[in-house]
Amino acid sequence: MNLKLELQTLNDKLDKFRRKLAAAEQRGDAAVVVQFKKEVAAVTKRIASIKGQQTRQFSQEGSALKALGFKRPLTKAEQADMGKLNKSVKGLIVVHPLTALGREMGIKEVTGFAPAKF
Repeated sequence: MNLKLELQTLNDKLDKFRRKLAAAEQRGDAAVVVQFKKEVAAVTKRIASIKGQQTRQFSQEGSALKALGFKRPLTKAEQADMGKLNKSVKGLIVVHPLTALGREMGIKEVTGFAPAKF
């Protein structure tokens, strides 16, 4: 299971456990409250672990892209015709600033990374 899907599943479980915890607290069921507090703590810990894994993964991808020989921001015309650009430049990788990888790398504009100048 990929990290994004696993994170979504865990967030869903956390939401469900929190709702059940609130209902148990409202009923005054102490044994169930203790159980769900343990469940919430375990799921929260696992979510933090997965977010750390994602950060490391994006950091590795970013450093690999920065190691490529050439990078430059793409013009609006190039962004409009990405198919043509991808065919003309071998090994081009485009990173958008609003993606997780773009935020991790601190990119402010849509940037192309390639092994050779384009």
